[in-house]
Amino acid sequence: MRVRLRSKAAAGFLLGMGLLSIGLPAAAPAGESPDSLVLQVQWFPQAQFAGYLMAREKGIFAAEGLNVEIRFSDEHTSPLTEVFEGRADFCTAWISQTLTLDRPVVNICQVLQKSSLMLVAKSESGILQPEDMNGRTVAIWGGDFSIQPTAFFRKFNIKPVLVPQSYNIDAFAVGACDVTSAMYYNEYNKIYLSGIDQEELVPFFFSDYGLNFPEDGVYCTRETYETRPDVCRKMRRAVLKGWEYAAGHQEETLDVLMDYCASYHVRTNRAHQKWMLTVVLQAVVYGVGSDPAGWGVLRRDDFRRVAEELKRQGFIQVVPAYEDFARE
Repeated sequence: MRVRLRSKAAAGFLLGMGLLSIGLPAAAPAGESPDSLVLQVQWFPQAQFAGYLMAREKGIFAAEGLNVEIRFSDEHTSPLTEVFEGRADFCTAWISQTLTLDRPVVNICQVLQKSSLMLVAKSESGILQPEDMNGRTVAIWGGDFSIQPTAFFRKFNIKPVLVPQSYNIDAFAVGACDVTSAMYYNEYNKIYLSGIDQEELVPFFFSDYGLNFPEDGVYCTRETYETRPDVCRKMRRAVLKGWEYAAGHQEETLDVLMDYCASYHVRTNRAHQKWMLTVVLQAVVYGVGSDPAGWGVLRRDDFRRVAEELKRQGFIQVVPAYEDFARE
């Protein structure tokens, strides 16, 4: 089974919310052999994965007795497939993706609480509200990325002309489509960097229209959770501490990110990664507050909202029990 999911921020922000930075962790107890694990993330190095990278680089995984290898993915690699086929122990994935699987997985940590998926139009197009998309050309990604747009169109009784969305914003930039899909932390900023000012754009955040589908969480198989619960709890703690460290040490985190990007030949720059880190950290604290003690929980209303929409669109037949899906 192959399941694909394409992934597609400044200290003052979090300090303003009262977030205190954490110090470096103590070393793991002497004499204990660390558990060697693989964490597979959805894409190449970028700020979307900052917390995991800092947990590794700052010894936070090691302090929990975990030797974690972080593996990146390309468009041909499915993190969930890597987990199911035993090449990875944990992976990052979206709720909307994992609920549709024919094999059960367990959400051990819901890192991002807010959906960054959105639609974007240019103000010159006259598309200023959802209903203005009726009959207009809208580019959307397929698979899991089509679920929220489909729900959005149904909610406002919109019948757009749908075209496939590519992995870049070129078609939108040159006017080949009226509306494009984007991740707020990624493509939206690339549109701006292409020379289109934000004042010229009309953003439609699905989260503003009752369609917030939380995105990146950390998952493992049910068998892993049932046979290695202590390892799962350690992984969860370390992941959240890694994100806390990234939030409190953002310039250092950007230094680490840029080194990773250079090593993997990722075409980016520090300004774009700084924007991404800002937006991703906003998604970490959305609805749960700036106190890290409240981070990482999949909220029941978010779970039910996603599951019920998946059922409505025919992706699943039954809404599963929350307790069968998520662990805190």
